[in-house]
Amino acid sequence: MSKQLVLMDHDGGVDDFLAIMLLLTMDHIELLGVVVTPADCYPQPALSATRKILDLMASCHISVAESTVRGINPFPYLYRRDSFVIDHLPILNQSETINTPLVAQTGQDFMVRVLREALQPVTLMVTGPLTTVAAALEKAPDISAKIQRIVWMGGALNVPGNVEKNWEPGQDGSAEWNAYWDAVSAARVWETPIEIIMCPLDLTNNVPVTSELVQKMGRQRHYPISDLAGQCYALVIPQDYYFWDVLATAYLGHPEFYQLREWETEIITTGISQGRTKIVPGGRKIYAMDRVDKEAFYAYILQQWAR
Repeated sequence: MSKQLVLMDHDGGVDDFLAIMLLLTMDHIELLGVVVTPADCYPQPALSATRKILDLMASCHISVAESTVRGINPFPYLYRRDSFVIDHLPILNQSETINTPLVAQTGQDFMVRVLREALQPVTLMVTGPLTTVAAALEKAPDISAKIQRIVWMGGALNVPGNVEKNWEPGQDGSAEWNAYWDAVSAARVWETPIEIIMCPLDLTNNVPVTSELVQKMGRQRHYPISDLAGQCYALVIPQDYYFWDVLATAYLGHPEFYQLREWETEIITTGISQGRTKIVPGGRKIYAMDRVDKEAFYAYILQQWAR
């Protein structure tokens, strides 16, 4: 059976790096490349950490590209500085050289090239804003036919967003950050016929990162990948942290853990609700991850990182 082709587009948050690590453990997946969108990160440490993770997981044949897109509403610097911390973890700095290549093309041009060269339709695994995808589609509309689906961690449908009013005055609290960073580009992707499967806050709010789970990762210290995952989550355990990107990515490994629900939606691009993923009759049809077998998910990531 041929492998499922996947191109990953992440934005350098703690859980983005962990999503890459999970994706690389899936034997049925062929990862065609990784694009780093400069949203929830500073780009240089995020690129460096991404390449070091690929090295650590013996996947240095996979190329990494830097997207040059820019958003409308920057992530808070307190979020973005995590990319520096991850890049400096000792486990990622056991060698003075990085073998995973950084391509000269921009991330959006790399996305176009990879999709055009793919011999079968590709799943875009997007754990950050949709801006790079929108830029690639604008540059080369023909690639739409090569995209099997977009699996996206983003949006909030029937729950409040996570763009807090004290961070962003003038907002009503309905937007999720990956949509809010560049709602205009998200809306452009919504205009395409490409199948979209969302992992919204409605689901991720029910799947927290717990101290118990982080400690279980720590007890797998003889497995470097589990040790790295535990170290990363330990950095964020003092705050309310959820399995955002990892939960979305795990769908590619075990879709049977999830229940999907169809919604008609639109992306609000202006005003106090900018970035809201709104349910509207007659709107763009998408699928949202509605339920997940949480215990099966927790067991799965522990098993996959035990290496």
